[in-house]
Amino acid sequence: MTIPLIIILLLIPLIIWEAIWKGIGMWKAARNGQLGWFIVILVINSIGILPIIYIYFFQKKQETADKMPADKKENGAYQKQAAKRTSKKAIKKKK
Repeated sequence: MTIPLIIILLLIPLIIWEAIWKGIGMWKAARNGQLGWFIVILVINSIGILPIIYIYFFQKKQETADKMPADKKENGAYQKQAAKRTSKKAIKKKK
């Protein structure tokens, strides 16, 4: 028994779509240290719906300099990150 060509042509884009969203979702979950979300996105195949939900609703937001408490602003690691961001902005403005 062979699989009709139309089914194969529909499945290939769905597989690519799922792989892209799953990769982005897992990458963001790993960067944010959210092991539970990483495992759930890895195990459950949802045609990209679960990673999209995670990215837009449950991903940890990065703190910006304006929202960060004063004690964290004085931290050397934060100052280095802020310097990198500032230099990247300066490079973009020069272009």
